[in-house]
Amino acid sequence: MKTKSVMKTCQMAAVLSAGALILAGCGNGETADTGGEEDTDRGPISIVAIPGWTDQTGMAYLYEYVLEENGYDVEVENLGDMAPSFTAVAQGDADLFGSTWPERTHDVYWEEHQDNLEDLGAYYDDAKLFLAVPEYSDIQSIEDLPEYADELDDTIMGIEPGAGLSIITEDEVMPHYGLDDDFELALSSTTAMLSSLETAMDNEEEIVVTLWTPFWATTNYDVRELEDPDSVYGEPESLHTVARLGFTDDFPEVANMIENFSLTEEQFGDMENIMVNEFDDDDQAAVQAWLEENPEIVDDMSADLNG
Repeated sequence: MKTKSVMKTCQMAAVLSAGALILAGCGNGETADTGGEEDTDRGPISIVAIPGWTDQTGMAYLYEYVLEENGYDVEVENLGDMAPSFTAVAQGDADLFGSTWPERTHDVYWEEHQDNLEDLGAYYDDAKLFLAVPEYSDIQSIEDLPEYADELDDTIMGIEPGAGLSIITEDEVMPHYGLDDDFELALSSTTAMLSSLETAMDNEEEIVVTLWTPFWATTNYDVRELEDPDSVYGEPESLHTVARLGFTDDFPEVANMIENFSLTEEQFGDMENIMVNEFDDDDQAAVQAWLEENPEIVDDMSADLNG
């Protein structure tokens, strides 16, 4: 969706002076002569998200809720994968991408488009990627996996092919630990991976999956992160909101709100838990319900927006 320009309504100031009407100043994005009150642009603002990726839909609907509570016109547009989402924002077809991992997990997309994007800052600072097994498993390290190839059916259960986690696992982690000859990274979807994990755990079978934090499943399932002796997955990284080039100039108050916003691990986990376990595929309603239970978040964000 192309971001639509907003046509400001010219204001007619009636001034009683020998019965004459004086036309007040008109402008697009300028402060009109309205007795000192600032004429604030309230949208429209478009936000992209990928269905099924709760950090992205969660942040998109969180921003939508707070902005609409403050009089903005907001649209969330669901796109199918990471590449088109970054492209849409970089080309100016959308305004915001609520949750990205530009430091490593999504660095290939960030490096391609960074000249046409604005980084509005990190809202979470301890995100990690890893391989995980059920707690009952004897597997302790990624280096141990070849010893359990038969029990694992020579398979690592992954998520979507375009996910940064999938790319790093297939292109870096598996070759580094010598897994690419004997193991296949099964890529489909996050939902399919979790379904396979549940089935294996119900039968106390061996399984290894790609996982990450913050993500509700890492706390809701009794799983354990495998040791990564050579730190191929890298150090913890931050989750950022990015915008199209020029967004801060067009919406400085929204940029200020986002730059000052952050979530704790507990807050993030609570929001995702409600999205996944209390609402059936209605992330918008889930985020709204969570924010209504946490009004201080809305109040703080609104203060930054209107301060």
